[in-house]
Amino acid sequence: MALFKKRTVGKPGEWYYCLEHKKVEEGPECPAKDRFGPYTSREEAQHAMDTARERNLEWENDPKWHDRTEETPES
Repeated sequence: MALFKKRTVGKPGEWYYCLEHKKVEEGPECPAKDRFGPYTSREEAQHAMDTARERNLEWENDPKWHDRTEETPES
């Protein structure tokens, strides 16, 4: 008995970016672990990697993320 074989049926107008095949898909063709989305347009999905890169930079530079104080070595 195969588990998790049911494929998600895509909806027209939902766009995804497949990380495995590096292509835009209308409706999910690949597993969720291999895609970004859904996006509202093909163009938005085409820029998925740029969007991810921008968000990662924002996250890395977020002062709330780096809220740990550095420990000073004891002398």
